[in-house]
Amino acid sequence: MTTVARASSHAMLNKVPEVTLIFWLIKMMSTTVGETGADFLIFNLGYGLTVTSVIMGVLLVAALAWQMSLKRYVPEPYWLAVVLVSIFGTLVTDNLTDQFGIALEISTAVFAVLLIAVFAIWYAQENTLSIEAIDTPKREAYYWLAILITFALGTAAGDWVGEGLGLGYASSAALFGVLIAIVAVAHFGFKANPVATFWTAYVLTRPLGASLGDLLAQSPRNGGLGLGTTYTSLVFGVVIVALVVYLRARQGRRYG
Repeated sequence: MTTVARASSHAMLNKVPEVTLIFWLIKMMSTTVGETGADFLIFNLGYGLTVTSVIMGVLLVAALAWQMSLKRYVPEPYWLAVVLVSIFGTLVTDNLTDQFGIALEISTAVFAVLLIAVFAIWYAQENTLSIEAIDTPKREAYYWLAILITFALGTAAGDWVGEGLGLGYASSAALFGVLIAIVAVAHFGFKANPVATFWTAYVLTRPLGASLGDLLAQSPRNGGLGLGTTYTSLVFGVVIVALVVYLRARQGRRYG
């Protein structure tokens, strides 16, 4: 294969979007939808935790199959997979807590160890953890596995800090927001390792989004603003769709 052909093949296999402000906005809102959407299905629609987990698991497998069948990044399947991973990751932690009685601090520690293990194996086999190199099926499989664990980890950590430690939703959101700001300063101000700062921010945006979702949706009696899971999920879902439509239009202009 010639150098030009290899470069063309590599470009076609770019499966992850450019990391921009829009990327982080959609990612954070997807975490909020993951939190409030799971609660909406479980409580408002009355499906219960087990049935909801099965339904979302099937939908996630279908979305990932669509995403991984493509040869390059396409906004709709990619962000659909992210939203479904967010919901399913929330459900994984909820099942461990509610069905099996596993303490949130234990779940947090276990998922942290699992994430480190996935990164170690991924790096040992591929010699990179960069999201700019998600250009083979194996790397993409590692990428989505890592993302699933980050959502489960973020859910456990966020619930542990907000509920287990009694910090509350607003204070939890502020705490994780400050931590993300520190990561941003390290990345932009001190030129810290971009791979490390990306994955650190990716983990931290999950509990930030979950805390914001609970703050908006929960009743004032529980420390929230009382908007409810239906309204919160709908508003954030509409904004996500609008941003994905914008990304699709921009991509169409780029490749058109």
